[in-house]
Amino acid sequence: MLIAGVDEAGRGALAGPVVAAAVILDPDHPESSLYKDSKTLSETQRHHLYLHLKEHSRAIGIGIVNQVLIDRLNILNATMLAIKRAVLSLKKVSPDRILIDGNRKPQIPGYEDIQTIIKGDAKVPCISAASIVAKVVRDQIMCKLHTHFSQYQFQQNKGYGTAFHYEQILKFGKSSIHRRTFNLTKQLELF
Repeated sequence: MLIAGVDEAGRGALAGPVVAAAVILDPDHPESSLYKDSKTLSETQRHHLYLHLKEHSRAIGIGIVNQVLIDRLNILNATMLAIKRAVLSLKKVSPDRILIDGNRKPQIPGYEDIQTIIKGDAKVPCISAASIVAKVVRDQIMCKLHTHFSQYQFQQNKGYGTAFHYEQILKFGKSSIHRRTFNLTKQLELF
């Protein structure tokens, strides 16, 4: 039975896309103990494991939803769309079962066996692998966007709400890749 693990990155960011990844691990390469929740790994560890996954996974699918669509749909619906796109972009094989981190699942045409697992990125190797892929792909996108919007330091904060990022938004305003639906006033009260 082929199982795809699915996770996302970027839900809580102020800027940039939400990215989902679907990963089917290769049963002939049983290094599943290597894969851990991306949040527990350093950037170097994530990148190393990402390269390993690209070479040794049965299939990887990526789904990306940009900030314009996030604002139009809301972050939950945009995340569900990214997950759907990731699963449907699995090119090599079609999974028999889909395991998604969290407690929400989208309807995906052609797939009935879809399960959610709360904190699945820390419990299930294929979901952990998906968390690594989603995080690395999103970080790469944010580093590329940094070249156009260097004042926000996206190569460091990846679009998340650090104190420096909020200061730069106050100084320069929101860029075209900032999410308009994020309540900046409420967040600034925390600093």
